[in-house]
Amino acid sequence: MLNYTKKEFDKMLRDKLTSEYAVTLEVASDTQIYRALAMITREIMSDRQKVFQAKTLGSGHKQVYYLCMEFLMGRSLRTSLYNLGLNEVAEQVLADADICIDQVYDQEPDAGLGNGGLGRLAACYLDGMATDCIPGTGYSILYEYGIFKQKIVDGWQQETADNWLPGGQVWIKSHPDQAQEIRFDGQAIESWDGGFHHVRYENYNSVMAIPNDMYVAGYNSNGVSKLRLWQAKAPSFDMSSFNAGNYSTAISQSASAELISKVLYPNDNHTEGKILRLRQQYFFSAASVADILGIHLSQYGTLDNLPDKVAIQLNDTHPTLAIPEMMRILLDECSYDWDAAFDICRRTFAYTNHTVMSEALEKWNVDIFRSTLPRIWQIVCEMDRRCRADLEKVFPGDQGKINYMAILGDNQVRMANICCYTCHAINGVSKLHSEIIKDSVFHDYFLYKPQAFTNVTNGIAYRRWLLAPNPGLTNLLSDTIGDGFKQDASELKKFEKFASDKQVLNRLGQVKRENKAIFADYLAKATGQVIDPDSIFDCQVKRMHEYKRQHLNALNIAAQYLYLKANPNADFIPKTYIFGAKAAPGYYMAKQMIRLICKLGQLIDSDPAVRGKLSVVYLEDYCVSLSERLMPASEVSEQISLAGTEASGTGNMKFMISGAVTLGTLDGANVEIADAAGHDNEIIFGMLTPEVNALKGMGYHPSSFIYDDDVAMAVLDMLEKGWNGENFSEITNNLRNSDPYMVMADFKDYRRAQADVQRLYADRDKWNRMSLMNIANAGIFSADRSVMDYARNIWGITPVK
Repeated sequence: MLNYTKKEFDKMLRDKLTSEYAVTLEVASDTQIYRALAMITREIMSDRQKVFQAKTLGSGHKQVYYLCMEFLMGRSLRTSLYNLGLNEVAEQVLADADICIDQVYDQEPDAGLGNGGLGRLAACYLDGMATDCIPGTGYSILYEYGIFKQKIVDGWQQETADNWLPGGQVWIKSHPDQAQEIRFDGQAIESWDGGFHHVRYENYNSVMAIPNDMYVAGYNSNGVSKLRLWQAKAPSFDMSSFNAGNYSTAISQSASAELISKVLYPNDNHTEGKILRLRQQYFFSAASVADILGIHLSQYGTLDNLPDKVAIQLNDTHPTLAIPEMMRILLDECSYDWDAAFDICRRTFAYTNHTVMSEALEKWNVDIFRSTLPRIWQIVCEMDRRCRADLEKVFPGDQGKINYMAILGDNQVRMANICCYTCHAINGVSKLHSEIIKDSVFHDYFLYKPQAFTNVTNGIAYRRWLLAPNPGLTNLLSDTIGDGFKQDASELKKFEKFASDKQVLNRLGQVKRENKAIFADYLAKATGQVIDPDSIFDCQVKRMHEYKRQHLNALNIAAQYLYLKANPNADFIPKTYIFGAKAAPGYYMAKQMIRLICKLGQLIDSDPAVRGKLSVVYLEDYCVSLSERLMPASEVSEQISLAGTEASGTGNMKFMISGAVTLGTLDGANVEIADAAGHDNEIIFGMLTPEVNALKGMGYHPSSFIYDDDVAMAVLDMLEKGWNGENFSEITNNLRNSDPYMVMADFKDYRRAQADVQRLYADRDKWNRMSLMNIANAGIFSADRSVMDYARNIWGITPVK
C-alpha cells in the first residue's frame, strides 16, 4: 500500500490540475478532477509495473500472456485507488475541498470491451495476477466502440454506439514505436533453395497494429498487470490518389484497415461480418505473438527456451490463430523444422474452454479462411495432415473418429480442434463443466491425451464487489473477523462461527436493508423507476440467451400474477424482479424475451390488483458499474440455466459474496457454490445433467409437460393471447413445439423453488443465516485462487516476491 500524506496527495492533485487544465481544485470540474486522478493513478501504476517487470526479468522468471478477444474492464479509478491504498487519502483531500468523490467516480465511462462473463473473467484475472505477484500481460483489441449502449424503446432493444474512448483514453498510453505489421489476403508462394524453405508474399494488404497499454494494480502487493490493446491503422496514406482528386479512394483504404479495431464483435450473420471477425482474430493474435516473441528474443536471444520462460493462455477459441501464427514465425523466419517448432508451441500454449455447446465452437469456412490468410491456411493444412497421421497411430482404422477430431472437415477450419491437438493443457471452468468436456464435447481428445485435461474453477476480483460498493458489509466483516479477508478471501470462512449469533444476523439484515434502500434511491434518481426496499429483490442479470432461460423466470412471474389476481387475499411477501441483460444484435428470440419481460412489467405495474405485491424492473444498459451498485442489494440470485449448458458463470459468485441466496439448477459453478455453502443454504431445482441427457436421448416433447400442468397451460394461453394489442406467440410457439432448453420440463419445479423463497424469507433469522453462510464460503471463488491454480497446475509459474 502507498503511504501519501493528505498534504502530499493534495499537492499532487493540484499540480496535475494546474499543468493539464490550468485550473485550481476549487474551480475544477468533476471531469477534470477525474482525469487528473486517473493520470496520477496511471503514472503510479506504470512506474510500479516497470519495477515489477525489471524484478521479473532480473530473476529470469517465467511470464504469462493471457490472450482474449474481450476484457470487460468497467471503470478503473475507484478499484485502482483501493488496490493502491489511496482511496481514503483521495476522499479526504476532495472532502476538504467540499467535493464528493462518488461524483468524480461517475465521470468515468465503463470500458465495455466485452460482452459478458468471458471478458469480465479476463479482467478479474489481471487483478488476480497482480495481487498474487504473477507476472502477467493481457492482450486484446482497442475497440473504439465497446459493447453497444442499450436503449429499451416500447419493449424492444435498440443498440447505439458505445463511444467510450473520449473518457477512457486517459488510462491508455500509446506506443506507436512498437507497432507490428500484419498481412492479409494475397498469395503466399513457397519455394525451396538448397534445402532452405522460402515463403514470398504477393498482393497482400498490410495493417499496422499499434499497442496501447493499460495497467491493473494488485491489492496491497507490488504486482501490476499490463493490458496491451492493439489498434488498427493503415500503414500509410494513399497520397497519389488523394492528389489526383480520388479522395474517397484514399480515405476508404485507411477506413478499411481501421475497421478492424472499430467495433467489438461485428454482427456475423452475413459474409462481410464473418470476414471482419476473422480479420480481428488474426490481427490481435498475430500482433500479440510478434510482441511476445520480440520481448523474449531481446531478453534471451533464442526461442529454444520459450516454453521455459513463457506461458500463453488462450481464453476460448477466439485467439486460436496465435498457434499457426507462431508456427509461421518459427518455420519461415527462424528456420526451425516442423517438429521442433510444434514442440515449442505445444509446451507454450494452453487452452481454456468456455462452452459445452458444440454449435458455439468456432469453425471457419475454408474459402474465407484461405483467401484472407493464405500462409496460415498452408500451415493449417499441414497441421491437419500431421494431426490425422498422429490420430491414426492411436485410433488405427477409426476413420470416423479421426475425421471428427481433425482440424479440417466439412469444408471448415475447426478452431477448437487446433487447440485440443496442440495445447499441453485444456481446462474447463467449473468442476461440472470440466467433466462434461471430457465426457462429451472433447471426449475423443480426452481419450487421445487424458493428461492434458484439467479444471480451474472461475473466480472473481471480489474486492470490486465488496470493499468499495458494500461498506456496510465490509465494516461488519472487519468488526467480526478482522481485516484479513481484504487480502485473503479464504479468511471469510471465519464469519461462519457467527451463524447462530442473533446480534450479527440482525446486523447483517440491517446492512442488506440499507443497501436495498441505497439501490432503490439510485434507481429512482437515474431512471424514475420506483421499487420497494421492503420487497424481496430477486435478480437475474446476465446476457440474454435462451439457455440462460430468462423466459422461465418470466413464465413464473406471469404465473404469480395470475395467482394473485385469483387470490387477492393470499399471504404473499412483496417481490421485485430485477433483470439486466443485453441481447446480441442479431439474436431475434433474445430480443423477443426482453420485450416479454418489459411488457409483463408494464402490465403488472398498471394493475391495481397486484400493485405493491409484484414488480418487474428492467435495468437498461446493464454494465460492470451498474453491477457494482446492484450486487450489495441483491437477495435472490437467479442462476436457472438448463443443467449442462452453463460452463461456470461468475455473476453467481458476485451475488454469493454479497449474501444473496442462489435459486438455481445444479449447473456450472452453482454445483460448487452449493457444495461450499451447503445445499440447505441455496434453493436448488430442476433436472440434473444426466436427466437432461436421458430426456434428450428419449426425444423431448414439451407438450408432455404442458398438458398435465394447469398453470403452464394458463400462462402460455395468457402470453399467446397477449394484452393491449400485443402477443408473444413466437415465444409460446417455441416453448410448445421445440423448447430447445427444456423450460417446460423444469417449470413446475421452478415454481416450487419460488414458493420456497417465500417460505424461507418469512423467517428472517433463517434467511439471514443462509445469507451469512454464503458470504462465509465465497472465498474459494476469488480470482486470486483461480490464478494460483493456473500458475501452479498449467503455467508452471511462481510469484515474484
